[in-house]
Parts: sequence; C-alpha cells; structure tokens
Amino acid sequence: MGGGIGSRFWPFSKESYPKQFLDFFGWGRSLLQMTCDRFAKIVPRENIFIVTNRQYAALVHEQLPELAENQILLEPSRRNTAPCIAYAAYRIRAINPHANIVVAPSDHLIRKEEDFVRDIRKGLDFVRDNEALVTLGIKPNHPETGYGYIQRDQKAIGEFSKVRAFTEKPDLELAKVFLETGEFFWNSGLFLWNVNAILTAFARHLPEISVRFDSHAEVFNTPEEAAFIEAQFPRCPSISIDYGVMEKAENVYMLCVDFGWADLGTWGSLYDLSENKDTNRNALLRNNKALLYESSGNLISLQDSKRLVVLQGLKNYIVAESDNVLLICKKEEEQRIKQFVTDAQLQYGKEFN
Repeated sequence: MGGGIGSRFWPFSKESYPKQFLDFFGWGRSLLQMTCDRFAKIVPRENIFIVTNRQYAALVHEQLPELAENQILLEPSRRNTAPCIAYAAYRIRAINPHANIVVAPSDHLIRKEEDFVRDIRKGLDFVRDNEALVTLGIKPNHPETGYGYIQRDQKAIGEFSKVRAFTEKPDLELAKVFLETGEFFWNSGLFLWNVNAILTAFARHLPEISVRFDSHAEVFNTPEEAAFIEAQFPRCPSISIDYGVMEKAENVYMLCVDFGWADLGTWGSLYDLSENKDTNRNALLRNNKALLYESSGNLISLQDSKRLVVLQGLKNYIVAESDNVLLICKKEEEQRIKQFVTDAQLQYGKEFN
C-alpha cells in the first residue's frame, strides 16, 4: 500500500512527493524501494503489486522500473485501506483463485530482515492451511500512545494466538496498563490471508464494497478493469481494514514477531530510530552538517546536505527544511503539523502542501 500523503512528515513529505518515495536516512533507497526489495526475498517480483493513488503512477514507475505496468494498481481517489485491499484482492483472485497474500504498508522500517522473511513465510504457510485472517503483533517495550494495540486470547493454533480485541491509540495511563498485563501487542499493520478468506470477510462485514466489486468481478485483470475502478472505487466507503473487517471478524489470529519493526509515522519516530546522535542527544539525518550550542534533544533534517545549520539554545525541537519550507516545531507538539500544513495552504497557496 503506497498511496498516502504522509503529512505528519511535512515539509519533507508533501502531497506531490510523499514519504514512501523519500530516502530519509541517506541509504540510497526510498522506503517504497526497500519494501519491494524486502518482499522480493519472499515472493517473485512479478507477484508484487503496488496500490497507490494515480497521481503517483510516474513516481512508482521511476522508482520500481522492474515492475510491469499492470503490477501498479491505481486508485482514482483516497478511500483508506479497506477499499485499497479489496481492489488488490479482486485483482489477485482473477490471476490465482487460491493465492495467499501478505499486505504491507510501504513506509515501515524492518531492521532484522532475515527474521522478517522467516516470519512472513511462517504466516503464509498458516493462512494456506487455515481459514484465518492473520495480523502481526509487536511486543511493546514502552507505553507507546501512537500505535494501535492487539489483545491476544489464550486460545491458539501453534504460535498463532486468537485475537480478543483491537484498541486504537490509548492515552498514556492505559498504555502503561497494556504494557504491564503482557496481553497487548502493537498493531504492525501487516496482514496475511488467503484471498478467499479475505473476500469472504468483506462480503460479511463490508458488503457495500464487495457487492460493488462482485457486480463486475469478471473485469478484474482485463482491459476493462481501469474504467470500472475509475467509476466505482470513489463510491466505496472510506474506511480502514481495521475498523471495517479486523475488529469484527471472528477468525483473526496474531503472530508475535520481533524483527526490528518501526512505523515511520512521525518525526518523533525518526528521532527515536536515528543512530546518529551526538552527546547531547541531537539527531542529524541525511549526513546534515550542524553546529550546536546549548542545544539538546533536537532532530535536524535538511534536504540540502551542503547547507550548514547553526542552533543555539534549542531543546527538543524538530528542525526540518525542504524546498520552500522551513519547519521549527517542538517535538512534543508535532501532532500540530497537520494543522500547520492546512494553514500554510490556506494563507499562501497549494505550493506549500
């Protein structure tokens, strides 16, 4: 899934060039490219599909030239993750009616790739043999309020625990309780299932999507698919797979994994992941140059690596520059960045989005 805007990473991530296409760490590969490389170790490249907004078609082609044009599924509008996943599932079923599928966001960081490959293969084997919807849970090591949580049940099939409940981002006190119980895991947003299991779940829990796609199921993976999606996709409800299916289904299982997962959702998450911190815990991304005086706990990310930043007296700030925008924002208030984007557009125009 690679169609989001990533507005919480503004100004580095903008609607015209969102975060999945960016190389945050100066590694020479974007988040999308690294995700594709990771899955190429598990499935043939011809079995990898990118679902993205049609405005990013050229960017996907540019970054992943090894993928054929029909491997890029273009959404005419943003309708959250459930319609996106349904579109891909109908296309895949038209190609292989017995396919086992792994669904992944394009903007995650995985630091233990061998463990990742092992666990994904384990999950694919499980959904091949069981009519189950599988999610991957991360054992929490601190009371995080920015992630959703999965509560596991005592019932299990081997390593796969039945899921009792999903909880959206909790407040700090509740997150502390979750951590203490040992029953709750971070929701990674990675899912595995057989194509028929997920389409059965759509029919049961989101019939407003499945009825629409079932009405012309024969057009998927044909030249008529694009016109059908153009007309019908925007009429799908805008709803996440978590709300629409996973929280309602009875056959949801979780595999607890530990492969160095990180959801690159905010500047704060990048700060936590950065290994390039000085003695005062200032983090510099992308080989940026800085002179820092009486400053600590800051994150600095500049598009132009030749530019020198000089900071004096700043503590726990985000300093991010890209093209025509310089952002200086308290780390603890980074949730306000979406409002900053809206205000910039309203006052100065769309070029600041």
